[in-house]
Amino acid sequence: MKVIIAGGGIVGLTTGIAFRAIGWEVLVCEQAPEIRAAGAAIGLWRNALDVFAEFGVGDAIHAIGTPVETWFYDGRGERFRAPGFDQADHAFVLVPRPELNRQLAAAVGAENIRLDTRIRSFEEEADHITVCFDDGTTERADLLVGADGVYSAVRAQLVPGHAAQEHQGHHVWRGMLASGDEPPQGSILTVGNQRTRGGYARTYGNQVVWMVNQFDSPLPTGSNKEEALLRAAHLNENGWNDPLLRLIERTPETQILHNQIMFVPSLPRWTSARVALIGDAAHGLSPHISAGGTLGVEDVRVLVQAVLRYDELAAALPAYEANRMPHYARVHELAAAVEWAGNAREYAREYATFSHWMLNEGYRASRA
Repeated sequence: MKVIIAGGGIVGLTTGIAFRAIGWEVLVCEQAPEIRAAGAAIGLWRNALDVFAEFGVGDAIHAIGTPVETWFYDGRGERFRAPGFDQADHAFVLVPRPELNRQLAAAVGAENIRLDTRIRSFEEEADHITVCFDDGTTERADLLVGADGVYSAVRAQLVPGHAAQEHQGHHVWRGMLASGDEPPQGSILTVGNQRTRGGYARTYGNQVVWMVNQFDSPLPTGSNKEEALLRAAHLNENGWNDPLLRLIERTPETQILHNQIMFVPSLPRWTSARVALIGDAAHGLSPHISAGGTLGVEDVRVLVQAVLRYDELAAALPAYEANRMPHYARVHELAAAVEWAGNAREYAREYATFSHWMLNEGYRASRA
């Protein structure tokens, strides 16, 4: 059996590792000239770490991870956690995206990855699928997995008319650099004025990552650094969060990432007879819940377990879809509650509600 995977990001590479682990031939197709990462770092929750452990890369991921216990702050520096939740509901591992992708690519194997390769279209037959590439070449396989992100070419053919949409007014700025004299515990997440949020944390390799985002943001007109500093000022009413501003100030302009946040609208289906969407291609989320990557990795296990459970893809792919689509309907409800939290206390409560659900009820559903 052979699977072609569109996309060499975290979810696509994890899909390659998982299918290799069950004995399939794997081809990961990445349109970029190298395996690279968008963004500075990613938080991985227990449900993703369990998947990595199950498919043999858990130790490698833990070796580059920094345990983080989440606290929430208001603009004056008072910190909160919602009562009634466990420490586990606030704990994840922060991993630098570039190193994570290098580790995952090594586990897939360079011989199973094709770079500079963009999928143009596919044709499904009774006993195989033919994937057509931009250079005119084709490959046959049993299954095509679209792990090619919010701008997925696979999704564009599978469910036309469901292109990624702007999360209107939601902008984010991020950076990663060598740590300095900032307090090592970080500010994790501050809920400030004008619907602005942000914070920083130490990560692997004596690095520190920072992020600021704003909902209902005015259109940015200045440099990335200028715009990030404007938002960070809303998180620093009395000077308590000066270390965040200093981090932004000393980050080279070329290392500051800015994104207008995009999301994938709800889809009528995720699969066909020989195609499955996974990760952001299926359910690209606003990153304010800091779990999109984790949820995408969780998708991998659900898909692979369905393939193992059923003899035919005709049964496995509908089972995968039936598990995941209701799951993400609930994710969207909980994510909306986090977005619209009016202050730090509400944010702490809604975020803990989401993470507790994800690590308990949602986790059980993914392993049913």
